[in-house]
Amino acid sequence: MAETIATWLSTHWIELAGTVFGLVFIFLEIKQDIWLWPIGIITAGFYVIVYYYSKFYADMSLQFYYIVVSIYGWYWWVHGTKERAEIPVTHTPRLVLRNVLIISCILMVALGYFLKYYTDSPVPWGDAFTTAFSITATWMLARKYLEQWLFWIVVNAVSIYLYIEKELYPTSVLFFVFLSLAIVGYIQWRKSMNLSHKNVSF
Repeated sequence: MAETIATWLSTHWIELAGTVFGLVFIFLEIKQDIWLWPIGIITAGFYVIVYYYSKFYADMSLQFYYIVVSIYGWYWWVHGTKERAEIPVTHTPRLVLRNVLIISCILMVALGYFLKYYTDSPVPWGDAFTTAFSITATWMLARKYLEQWLFWIVVNAVSIYLYIEKELYPTSVLFFVFLSLAIVGYIQWRKSMNLSHKNVSF
């Protein structure tokens, strides 16, 4: 038994490391702690490897995007806006939300077609869906839009199913925690936004 566990750990340590850093990332995200960005970069690095060997090619490519957006978000959160030093949590403007949904759907169709006909991905449309909406949700996180949490709730729910199908059990557990924390994150950010509005009104 011990030997079996040791063997499993030796072959899945990268996934486990990514899982641990991913949990730290989501905790810092809920707290709106700026250290979430460097942790996010490290997490993405681990998952480039995990997704490559699992043939989740769209998700693998997504990690490189995460690294770029993490740098952007890090800069944006440090420098703030002209009006306020700290970026406040806000609702996504209607026009922005509409455009984000349109872009997400276009990305999903394009990625799904590519994965279905040009790769050996076993779940091209599921992979495309989670990748497309993760791309736009991460950008929304960088802008501190409240609704990014709603995107993550849906993405995480779909991801759990996909990872169980591929027997990526530690990652499945991670995304179940992500799903739960996304709900907590939405509640906490909404409270933060309401508090911020009250302080501004005073």
